[in-house]
Amino acid sequence: MNGQQYTLPAGSILEDALKVSRAPYIAGTAVGILKEVAEEKIETVTEYAINTPRGEFRIEIRNPESPSGKLWAEHFKEYEGKSIHWASPEALAFGPFEAEIKPSRETGNFEAFEVMFGAGGFDPRNTHLIFSLKRHTAEYGTPEDGVFAEVVTGRKILSRLSREDTILGIEPIIEWEQISEKTCTTDLSVPLEDGDSIFTYFEVELSRNAPGGAEHFYALTREGTLNVDVTTSSFISDDDLKGIPAPYENFDPRREGAVSVRTVGYGLGRIYISRDERPSSLVHSVVGQVTKGIELIKLAEEGQNLSVESLPPQIVLLGHSFEEAEPVLSSIGVELVKDGYTGKDAVIVSQNPPTTLEILGEAKVTAYAVPIDKLIEIELYSEKAPKSVDFFRHGLELKTKTVGKLPVYMIYDDTYLFKTEKEVVKYKEILPENTPTDKVLGGEIGITNQSAKRMGTIGIRLGDDELFGPTGERFSSTNIVGRIINPEKLLAVKEGDVIYVTEIVRK
Repeated sequence: MNGQQYTLPAGSILEDALKVSRAPYIAGTAVGILKEVAEEKIETVTEYAINTPRGEFRIEIRNPESPSGKLWAEHFKEYEGKSIHWASPEALAFGPFEAEIKPSRETGNFEAFEVMFGAGGFDPRNTHLIFSLKRHTAEYGTPEDGVFAEVVTGRKILSRLSREDTILGIEPIIEWEQISEKTCTTDLSVPLEDGDSIFTYFEVELSRNAPGGAEHFYALTREGTLNVDVTTSSFISDDDLKGIPAPYENFDPRREGAVSVRTVGYGLGRIYISRDERPSSLVHSVVGQVTKGIELIKLAEEGQNLSVESLPPQIVLLGHSFEEAEPVLSSIGVELVKDGYTGKDAVIVSQNPPTTLEILGEAKVTAYAVPIDKLIEIELYSEKAPKSVDFFRHGLELKTKTVGKLPVYMIYDDTYLFKTEKEVVKYKEILPENTPTDKVLGGEIGITNQSAKRMGTIGIRLGDDELFGPTGERFSSTNIVGRIINPEKLLAVKEGDVIYVTEIVRK
């Protein structure tokens, strides 16, 4: 289970393993299971990861049946521990070692990042593993088949290597798509067999170079889960925050397990997790890296939810009191500066810096609070008015924060009208949806749809009404998106005030 070994009685099922191991797991999420795979079930390996003190790069074997391809497959473990014996602007070589090759005295033409064996002095007892750094011509004493592999990822690592660096390890990359005995399931009655490997969650370490993008990921996985909306051979993605802008911060390569957010164009705001190596992208900002459970990412299927843990954990102050926040922050060495209202009934509604990683970096946060009477609890009708609710959440930033800000711009009779600070109407439609027919109940939240001039206006009326919606518009121009749980809090509100809103989700 997640890398730890357990012994269970024969006939045990997945649920038994979860109970015994107490592994991180959220009910309803998918669990990956890999069966112990016999060697003959694995097709020929063509990709290998080479680990060095400067990082990991990967090579791909061009023809595993060639003499050099076979030599590599049979002896690659013997090259671990070899250091750089010589280096030039054109190439570098690890070795020497003895190998069964027949060196050629011919001059060869080599492209950047090609890999070959070469015998110094044309002596097979002085063989080296040579990596070309640029296009050049040389006489390396290569065997007749010449170049046998190419560096496919981590190419920048080669330029960082020095004479002191060694090959720390070489591992074959087995493509799981070739292995048939695998499953990802929510069925806890699945029987287990000896040798099964089970993965219940994955862990992501967020990048200090991408505090804004990391906060985007925190918002997406607020409930400890990630939805698998799209799967391809190279990535999975969660589209829940699609359309929500995220900053471009980090131009790292998208290694296997890289977590990235698309920052422009189609799919803006989508979170991707790479299943294999991809180069850096000008539209994908890398916000983190899967450090445990990459197997679950590779096994996941479209439509499933996965359990996820983030490192460091998110710092959530909004909606909490100073008394709740202070001991938590103190325990992680962060100073709390109180701002705004500081009475006993104070509730935090904003923080600076706004992101977890910036707070940890500065070891200090200023929290602004208001009296709890200014914090309004609401329930939204996601099933009845999904697009209008999305508009509302987007306008108040409730998709990424636990507390939203809503300025009051007009009050008349028992009607309160609001306009979001974010001009969502510029890029979000509000088509008629969940429009009332007979009566609007007091406390319900309405949005003027695009059949009226004041499109995007948000309104609440304290009393019932059989003629007009909460924004003062006809029923046909009003979308009902939810209700306010404590409407009496509006009685003390004046024009020009700001109220703060938090969503209560009924389980």
